[in-house]
Amino acid sequence: MKYFVTGGAGFIGSNYVRGLLSGAWGNSVDAVTVFDAFTYAGNPHNLDPVASDSRLTIVKGDIRDAADIDAALPGHDVVAHFAAESHVDRSIESSSVFVTTNVLGTQQMLEAAMRHGVTTFVHVSTDEVYGSIAEGSWDENEPLLPNSPYAASKASSDLLARSYFRTYGLDVRITRCSNNFGTHQFPEKVIPLFVTNLIDGKKVPLYGDGLNIRDWLHVDDHCRGIQLVADGGKPGEIYNIGGGTELTNRELTTLILTSCGFDDSMIEPVADRLGHDRRYSVDWSKINKELGYSPQNSLNESIGSIIDWYRSNEQWWRPLKPQSGK
Repeated sequence: MKYFVTGGAGFIGSNYVRGLLSGAWGNSVDAVTVFDAFTYAGNPHNLDPVASDSRLTIVKGDIRDAADIDAALPGHDVVAHFAAESHVDRSIESSSVFVTTNVLGTQQMLEAAMRHGVTTFVHVSTDEVYGSIAEGSWDENEPLLPNSPYAASKASSDLLARSYFRTYGLDVRITRCSNNFGTHQFPEKVIPLFVTNLIDGKKVPLYGDGLNIRDWLHVDDHCRGIQLVADGGKPGEIYNIGGGTELTNRELTTLILTSCGFDDSMIEPVADRLGHDRRYSVDWSKINKELGYSPQNSLNESIGSIIDWYRSNEQWWRPLKPQSGK
């Protein structure tokens, strides 16, 4: 099988590429092409562990540019579409790049997959498309009620992807994940931001009352779920992928502080994010029953090794460290 991985130098995409080439899921892999624009979040060093693998090809290209895609896509069997603008705060400050990349870029990828006879198109999305839920969990049949420009752009791309299955018969499979954590995560995201702040002896910014709730999913579990969908999912279907660890932001902050040897005096309260969703929770029973997925890495058990990775890899994150924000 020949895989075409958009956004394959980003946090989740590079983890998926490393998993494919290392044989983590026992798949037959003939070739992997990473197709990435190498914007601020696309880091070629994320691929260093597999850079010498002869099956890997790295292409700098833009999913919004049909010519770039047409030059690289022919001959591939599976598209794993990770490429996206993904930071909510950035989308609040300026949404235009989120629309052009996440919506128009996905449309270009779908069109190219049709032109070049791609067998399977896995569209990687997010639980944020569902909006906010006070209690219970969303299953895959819930309506899409996104509340941020980022979430709205991803919901739009989901609907486009679904339409190419319904209208053209393209084998599109959609995944929607909860909040990811792991190594190689860009330090604007909450866990690496907090950890790297604490490494530098700086306080951590906590939005509002800190009672917003998220489900935390290890990136290894997420990528394994994506591969299960690529291998055994049904065309046209949607699969939620959850982590099984639900925490308030304050509980998450306390976990990180304690694991780094600090107390709550290192918390800096900041004004809440505009339109901040209160709670996300996905029901992942469908992928469990149909494909045998269940998370294997809890946040509580993994946080120590993740902190150690950031402590040992300052040369990776320090040049990327945002000056402010969360």
